[in-house]
Amino acid sequence: MRRDEVLAPYTTFRIGGPADLYFEASTADELADAVLIARELDVPYFVLGLGANILIGDKGFRGLVIRNVARRYDFRDRGDHCTLWTESGAVVKDLILESVHRGWSGLEHYVGIPSTVGGAVWQNLHFLSPAPARERTMFIAEVFESCEILSEENERRTVAADYVNFGYDDTVFHHRRDVVLAVTFRLTKGDPAVLHRIMQENLSWRGGKHPWLDWHPSAGSVFKKIEGVGAGRLIDQCGLKGHRVGDAQISHIHANILVNLGRATAKDVRELISLAQREVEKKHGVHLEPEIGFIGEF
Repeated sequence: MRRDEVLAPYTTFRIGGPADLYFEASTADELADAVLIARELDVPYFVLGLGANILIGDKGFRGLVIRNVARRYDFRDRGDHCTLWTESGAVVKDLILESVHRGWSGLEHYVGIPSTVGGAVWQNLHFLSPAPARERTMFIAEVFESCEILSEENERRTVAADYVNFGYDDTVFHHRRDVVLAVTFRLTKGDPAVLHRIMQENLSWRGGKHPWLDWHPSAGSVFKKIEGVGAGRLIDQCGLKGHRVGDAQISHIHANILVNLGRATAKDVRELISLAQREVEKKHGVHLEPEIGFIGEF
């Protein structure tokens, strides 16, 4: 347990002030225990994975941040398929590499997307894959079998997809204070050479449409999808690509992604979000609704 831990290094945006209390849970049991204790003591808490799709306030988080680094996993061969059991803090990238190495298919479509397993299930991780489906959106729900949760009633139990209620950028976990402890995926046999080709095509496609996190930290797409027209296209039509507030900038590559040019603050990002919302509403009559989470004090 640490006090006043600055959270920026634990997010893909590289933005965020200090947490009053910070704890790293290295097993699913530690994660469950930390949440149970926080609930018992009535301490506000937030479970942090890779820190993607969120913006943490400059003033930080008043309470306990539990960083989920529970990353054990186990492949269980079932003949024509396998089940992959994994703790929810495992990094999806690591599981993809190991799956492909073993010749199991199902996760390779999500290569290049920063996420833990818990975050992937929470958000129903998806990617508009150019290969092999050619512009078909792939969802993590397609390989999901079950997950172990700590419910908001403080019960540990295993639930199936009907409980999770997967939607577009939505699951039951957006509406209940359940915590995902471990997940079981169902994978199928695949040719490693084909799986590598799919990953290469997806990475190439993604790299041409999204700024690289290593050079331009971001939280991914800022605004929710609008049927029929992308939020990024509407922002682009307002001439806002490249617009800056401080060190926060609307990406030249994808107008629905805001990037940190080095020293951006949460205040800079919030001002840029408000600007995009105002200009799009003025020009197109459409209100852009953020899809990223706003965590802590701003």
